[in-house]
Amino acid sequence: MAKAAVLGIGLIGGSLALCLKERTSLEVHGFDTSEESIRLAEAAGVIHRGHQSLESAVQGAEYIFLAVPVGTAPRLLDRLAELPLQTGCIISDVGSTKEEIVNYAEGFSQLGGTFIGGHPMAGSHRSGVQAAQSLLFENAYYVLTPLPETPLAEVQRLSGLLERATRARLVIMAPEHHDRVVGAISHLPHIVAAALVNQVAGYNASNEWFHRLAAGGFRDLTRVAASHPLMWRDILLSNRKAVLGLLQDWSDEMDEIRKAVAAGDHDQIESFFRRAKEAREGLPERRKGVILPAYELYVDVPDIPGVIGRVACLLGDKGVNLRNIGVMENREDRAGVLRLVFNTGAELEKAKRYLTESGYQVFDMES
Repeated sequence: MAKAAVLGIGLIGGSLALCLKERTSLEVHGFDTSEESIRLAEAAGVIHRGHQSLESAVQGAEYIFLAVPVGTAPRLLDRLAELPLQTGCIISDVGSTKEEIVNYAEGFSQLGGTFIGGHPMAGSHRSGVQAAQSLLFENAYYVLTPLPETPLAEVQRLSGLLERATRARLVIMAPEHHDRVVGAISHLPHIVAAALVNQVAGYNASNEWFHRLAAGGFRDLTRVAASHPLMWRDILLSNRKAVLGLLQDWSDEMDEIRKAVAAGDHDQIESFFRRAKEAREGLPERRKGVILPAYELYVDVPDIPGVIGRVACLLGDKGVNLRNIGVMENREDRAGVLRLVFNTGAELEKAKRYLTESGYQVFDMES
């Protein structure tokens, strides 16, 4: 059997390995420094065989996937360049920044394979190999970033394998173009959300009402600020060229609205929000992407004993799994008083239907 090696058996690596194992004839081997991750991956049938030795994991592999953080990928390439890889093998990665790693790989004259950058634009609120699933990438975009000199046959070979295995939508893009696009729709929003949370936290230090009144809208807007600090440090440093330009554009945009407010320019302020409203309404419908969707419903219920239990029991009886439930203490910008969180969009839609049929007034984040 032909062999594929997935280096890093977490959520993304584990899900990719499972896709390859279930939908291709490849023998899928996994490498991880964590013995527990390998044990879990083998026990769950995510891979055929696990390794803590990189050399044994990649030996004879026709495809090698680097499923490690962007800050770790270059060091892993260094190690691969020292190993006798299978002639004609394809090496790819799954990182959310592409220009740095593609340029780094291009500098290896001794790298025994063709490197093609990759970025499956999907994820999960869960982490680790135990959260791996073969449907993770289905209908998501999967971007490949080959260099101009990369043989077309090699790009087609990899894209054909990934289309078959992941059922994703394959897109070919220049590395620098990918980084600017993803920087604008993912990296910049994470920075803005974190900056807003930090700003409000500073105000709250002297007046606790800032946090006490920070309810639905603020939580929705800043949800991504809870992301992993070390991961985002590495992402921003890896994509610094694109991020710096985007931050300057953002600063210019904020300066324009600041000037309009200072001047009392009614037309300019209205135009600012009108353009945003029209652009927001023109976005594609919910689908898998680089920023995870929020599967949240808000339910208007009376403030009486037992009502939370009745809502939870109703959904439980219908087989709908609730990931979280909370009572909104302040709901100035959200109609519902109960906040329900689900793992998937399918569970959200079922909950919405069952609650509506039972007479509850329900609002999702698009309402």
